[in-house]
Amino acid sequence: MKKNVLISLKLTVVMILLCAVLYPLLIAGISKMAPGGGKGVTVTVNGKVVGYERIGQQFTDDKYFRGRPSAVDYNAAGSGGSNKGPSNPDYLQIVQERIDSFLVHNPGVKKEEIPADLVTASGSGLDPDISPAAAYIQVKRIAAIRQISPEKLKTLIDKHIDKPLGGMLGPSKVNVLKLNIALDALQ
Repeated sequence: MKKNVLISLKLTVVMILLCAVLYPLLIAGISKMAPGGGKGVTVTVNGKVVGYERIGQQFTDDKYFRGRPSAVDYNAAGSGGSNKGPSNPDYLQIVQERIDSFLVHNPGVKKEEIPADLVTASGSGLDPDISPAAAYIQVKRIAAIRQISPEKLKTLIDKHIDKPLGGMLGPSKVNVLKLNIALDALQ
């Protein structure tokens, strides 16, 4: 019995060292080699940090492109989706409110033309990207407010489309923060 307890204690100490000390140190070391040193890649404009490349943020001014809605109010400390299914009445009401708001801010757009990513939150609630279709549908509003030709805005969007990896893996997408920074740089 004494022998079994001693073996159990040794095994416990070894596993604590492996799982609670060495493994976290290894992961922290690997993260230091990642872009941003494990702290995220910041986006700066004129020496001032304006956001993070891979974390969505809210743009409410009509002169900017809008990103995906967030179920966690763009709080990076509490990433997550809404956990409400597509038949949940509360969820359907939230989506309908987003559709109504989009239509108010984008007159001339029909409900069925609105890309789903502009009215539904992502699984993380922090998606920084939208589909190219979601960017293009906002061109008319932004062109009118900023007095920029729609063709110039479409060209700007085209320059900011990230193609799928290897032409196959994942959808085409547009980073909203980078697009809005480029939009401000036009003027």
